[in-house]
Amino acid sequence: MARPFTADDYAGRMTRAATQAAAAGLAGVLVTPGPDLLYFAGYAPIAITERITMLAIQESRPPAMIVPVLERPGAESAPGVAALELRDWADGADAYAAAAEMLDPAGVYAVSDSAWAMHVLGLQATLPGSRYVSMTDALPTLRAVKDAEELARLAAAGAAADAVFEEIARARFSGRTEAEIAHDLAGLLIAHGHSRAEFTIVASGPNGANPHHSESDRVVQDGDMVVLDFGGTMDGYGSDTTRTVHVGKPTEEEAGVYDIVRRAQQAAFEAVRPPGRRPRRPPRDRRRGLRRAVHPSHRARHRTHGPRAAVHDRGRDAPDRARHVLLDRARDLPAGTVRGADRGHRRRHGGRRAAA
Repeated sequence: MARPFTADDYAGRMTRAATQAAAAGLAGVLVTPGPDLLYFAGYAPIAITERITMLAIQESRPPAMIVPVLERPGAESAPGVAALELRDWADGADAYAAAAEMLDPAGVYAVSDSAWAMHVLGLQATLPGSRYVSMTDALPTLRAVKDAEELARLAAAGAAADAVFEEIARARFSGRTEAEIAHDLAGLLIAHGHSRAEFTIVASGPNGANPHHSESDRVVQDGDMVVLDFGGTMDGYGSDTTRTVHVGKPTEEEAGVYDIVRRAQQAAFEAVRPPGRRPRRPPRDRRRGLRRAVHPSHRARHRTHGPRAAVHDRGRDAPDRARHVLLDRARDLPAGTVRGADRGHRRRHGGRRAAA
């Protein structure tokens, strides 16, 4: 069991956020329920509702969080609350006026991507001179830099998920339903240290083409390829692993596709270099060979998931601008403070692993 994060840990994170926001020309950071609030205050409301809960982190004043008065007892028990001022508001009162008291009326704030639009619009109406931008766009590395304890938790979550796969890969697939295999995956996640199984996708045969198929009563047959996408929460961090298994002997075409992917991954793996050294590009003829091997109709863009604080976070399935900025800035991050998306998979950015 990992050491619980303390008020000092959360205070350090909030101080770093305020400093980065000021350096970016922002008045501060507004954190709402979800992975961001859990990261900065250790607080997760029982339910995320229309009642505003918001943490304001600013360099110009101490951090403060406002919550509905009926949820205050739960907030008071959060480990990071000792490092901030806790405020509340009651039903019937103007929640946005109460929240506005914590803010600069003309400030520009980075707000959690998970913030409800009704809350952002409510703050804008109360403070017409204020402005709000996406936290991911404005401060893409804010949560990407990990300390030693976070890295250890991420590694443990990833290792636990690897152990789950090694065990499920030895199980019988043929003749069983996707739902039965998914049930086994959920049990193995718990058995290997996860506090909760978040998702267990088992997509066999034609279902494998749907990236967010869940599971069904389809019976797995010999000759099927089965996509397993599963993960859970372990010591506050989420694992997320996708693997494909084949039931029985693969065809020549299936084995060929596997070999293409294996060679492409190996080429990328060999190109990785330590910090300070430029990545080595695979030989031109090798790159051309890989390109020719993949028929255009078979090419797909898919970003891997990996261990992280959020179960599914922004930018995993689409090449948005914020993710490009994050990967670009990975060149400037200190070595050892970010973790790759998956074991055996590294993105080439200055020879370092890009943040997960």
